[in-house]
Amino acid sequence: MFDFKTAAVEAVGKSRTQRPTHVFRQFPENPDFYYPEINVREIIRRHGSPEWRAGVLTNELHGHLGIYAIIGVKMGIRANELLGTRLDDIRVLSYAGSRPPLSCMNDGLQVSTGATVGHGLFQVADVKNVRPEATFYFWNREVTLQLKPEYSVLIQDNIADGICRYGTHTEAYWEYVRSLAIRYWLEFDRRELFYQL
Repeated sequence: MFDFKTAAVEAVGKSRTQRPTHVFRQFPENPDFYYPEINVREIIRRHGSPEWRAGVLTNELHGHLGIYAIIGVKMGIRANELLGTRLDDIRVLSYAGSRPPLSCMNDGLQVSTGATVGHGLFQVADVKNVRPEATFYFWNREVTLQLKPEYSVLIQDNIADGICRYGTHTEAYWEYVRSLAIRYWLEFDRRELFYQL
């Protein structure tokens, strides 16, 4: 049986490049490249370039600006801060399941940490009680982060309000989700967003 925790120790440090980007020489931060409702400069000022980069890449991969995708970005960046690690240094065990909307968090976790399914560094726990939580492993250390309940309730209430107003999966609903994701990206501080378990 695969021992995820032991494999985390073995995989760390194997042929990782020190490049912060692999295609761009510099990741684009010019607001002219982005939609005007996304306050590029303010997001970077409040949360830093690593969160900006991970947020942009996650949402392009994800196919829309998603709320839980942004939560995953913030959680992964926070885990790297707490463990003192860089991109590609850690393994992740997610408890967000494999069904949207909560599983959308997995995309943000993978991009922000570099722990991807393809690298064998990302796993979704097989649990019945899915939740916005993940455990991050680096050598003999680990940290578990969980979205604080007050943020979960706020997100759920806002989504329910959008469904009441616009229905599910309508163009107006997705625009509403987009506006929430942009707002949360700007306003939610990753240092205050999670419990460390």
